[in-house]
Amino acid sequence: MKPPAVSHQPLAERLRPRQLSEVIGQQHVLGSGMPLRLAFESGRPHSCILWGPPGVGKTTIARLMANAFDAQFISISAVLGGVKDIREAVERAEAARGGLMQQRTIVFVDEVHRFNKSQQDAFLPHVESGLFTFIGATTENPSFEVNSALLSRAAVYVLQPLSADDLKQIVALAQSEQALPAIEDMAVERLVAYADGDARRLLNTLETLSMAAAQEQLAEITDAWVVRVLGERMRRYDKGGEQFYDTISALHKSVRGSDPDAALYWLVRMLDGGADPRYMARRLVRMAAEDVGLADPRALRLALDASEVYERLGSPEGELALAECVIYLAVTPKSNAVYKAYNAARAHVQQDGTRPVPMHLRNAPTRLMKELDYGKGYRYAHDEEGGFAAGETYLPEGMAEPGFYRPVERGLEIKIAQKLRDLRGRNAAASADPENP
Repeated sequence: MKPPAVSHQPLAERLRPRQLSEVIGQQHVLGSGMPLRLAFESGRPHSCILWGPPGVGKTTIARLMANAFDAQFISISAVLGGVKDIREAVERAEAARGGLMQQRTIVFVDEVHRFNKSQQDAFLPHVESGLFTFIGATTENPSFEVNSALLSRAAVYVLQPLSADDLKQIVALAQSEQALPAIEDMAVERLVAYADGDARRLLNTLETLSMAAAQEQLAEITDAWVVRVLGERMRRYDKGGEQFYDTISALHKSVRGSDPDAALYWLVRMLDGGADPRYMARRLVRMAAEDVGLADPRALRLALDASEVYERLGSPEGELALAECVIYLAVTPKSNAVYKAYNAARAHVQQDGTRPVPMHLRNAPTRLMKELDYGKGYRYAHDEEGGFAAGETYLPEGMAEPGFYRPVERGLEIKIAQKLRDLRGRNAAASADPENP
């Protein structure tokens, strides 16, 4: 049972679950028989990394673990904290373990990917000794952002954005707690779409609406009123709806069609409408790979650079890098040859049998493998004329040349196509030569 609501507490804190059964969403790890649920029920806490987007319950789950195991809960923000905070956490954990109650300690590190290698390493000896249980929360892929040594000592749980039904449950919960007045169904749908899987964003928005509704003495929150209070952005940007996907389609097709003005227009339309610039950056990377490809390999690097610049500068300064990128992608030569080759190769592999690797291409790290002729007859290309072993074969035996990759006559692929023609000509000549090894 929840304690009475305290008026000065933020709504997100007032509605924070006090026990596992109150958690909304994440049933793929918290449902009956699921891994994180089993960890709770075992009575034995273990170190873990909670990986997921903002507002999906990472901090809540960490706090619930502390409650479930009657553990001291120490929270560290990697954005604001440092080695001093880690040292203080160690001292508090030692005091709790050595006290009369011998209490366990859970150290929760929010945004753990913000800590550098040495800061992350500072946790290792204490995790290994069992002084405390480490829980890290991150919005970034821990494979890249968390030290391998720390990662190997922690289970990784992937948390998902909350579904529309999950978010509607949160709205209903807020109403049951009398945190906001009656609300029109269309307004709920709009707020859920605006939250985009982020419970914290939804709760903060509901709190804003609740205060505004109280000032105007409204009996019901309507969709039209929500648009008026929260601004033009709520009306123009139907995130996750048909308009959103139509607009991103228009942007992609404008880039593909080499129209820089149209591409820039649709980019700005989406940013002005509330699209997450990080999402836009990901889409630009996709366009560079799919529609520009090897006609201009610099495009992919430029798209990645634009994404990194936005991460460094944020809005609005970082959005200029996205604009630069979208114009470059629009005006540069286009090729979908890599995209088509990849899809053709995938289709072939799915339909074809599992062909054995030819003996001359196999690795032979042991004496037995060498005796079995692994690697026998392989020609080392660097030792051949021009660095190319003319006539050598690299496909499985009996497999015809599939011709997956067909470069177009645009941009750098003009030179790539010429290079491939030359190499194929040398292969043909070598195959016709009876003295070819």
